[in-house]
Amino acid sequence: MFCPFCRHPDSRVVDSRTSDDGTSIRRRRQCPHCGRRFSTTETASLNVVKRNGVLEPFSREKIISGVRKACQGRPVTDGDLAVLAQKVEEAVRASGTSQIEANDIGLAILPPLRELDEVAYLRFASVYQAFDSLEDFESSIATLREEHAGRARPVRSVDE
Repeated sequence: MFCPFCRHPDSRVVDSRTSDDGTSIRRRRQCPHCGRRFSTTETASLNVVKRNGVLEPFSREKIISGVRKACQGRPVTDGDLAVLAQKVEEAVRASGTSQIEANDIGLAILPPLRELDEVAYLRFASVYQAFDSLEDFESSIATLREEHAGRARPVRSVDE
């Protein structure tokens, strides 16, 4: 890291802090040559490999716009979509790779979308899991019903 004041090719890190969203690190540095301090911001780049092989930077906005279509007419707010996009980005970055396939991002969207709204989940899953028939929908709905039955606990009376 070159000093912006004297162009010395080295600097010492004095302090490091992560940003609020955890996607970047702010570092305070000091030049050993002139002694002046300056700040840098570091982010890890994440690129998406599209189906045609083209690389483009990861974008939360693209996730939000894609999921918004599946959420049309559902009680899902813009804030809900922003949180979902953040969860997806965190999951993708946790993989540790700097490039990820577009289809893998679609699959990473499914678990948080399922928690948010099951109807929107089914709409989105029908595309990314390539539903070909009504049986695919029925199977997915049956899985959701089984999970609901597993979560529903019998109510015990006070006398028991």
